[in-house]
Amino acid sequence: MSPPTAQPPRQRPKYYDLNLLNLPAPGLLSIFHRISGAVMFLVLIPLLLFMLQQSLQSEAGFQQWKSWLSHPLCKLIALGFIWSYLHHFFAGIRYLLLDVHWGIKKESAQASAKAVLVLGVLGTALIGAWLW
Repeated sequence: MSPPTAQPPRQRPKYYDLNLLNLPAPGLLSIFHRISGAVMFLVLIPLLLFMLQQSLQSEAGFQQWKSWLSHPLCKLIALGFIWSYLHHFFAGIRYLLLDVHWGIKKESAQASAKAVLVLGVLGTALIGAWLW
């Protein structure tokens, strides 16, 4: 019986490159999907409910929010929330399709991830042009 041969130690990376620009499109999509979901749940929904409550309470409340939302900085923040919603929506549809095993091959997954990233930005630009 021969003695077991020793395996050479595996080479481990010395550091992890956490730069988002080096991630493939599906990785970016996943991170942005989680961030957009958290932003909507923690910020957007409570803010919209508060705005709705204040605007329905009185005409003065409605006029106050109307004047706030006409400010350019508020419009820019609204564009961020619009992107968050659209990105989360399109990514959610993509993940539902992946759950039913549609587009799970590497090439189609890459293409659908890129399409979702583009659709989120394009949809935000279109809505922003319409609202501004």
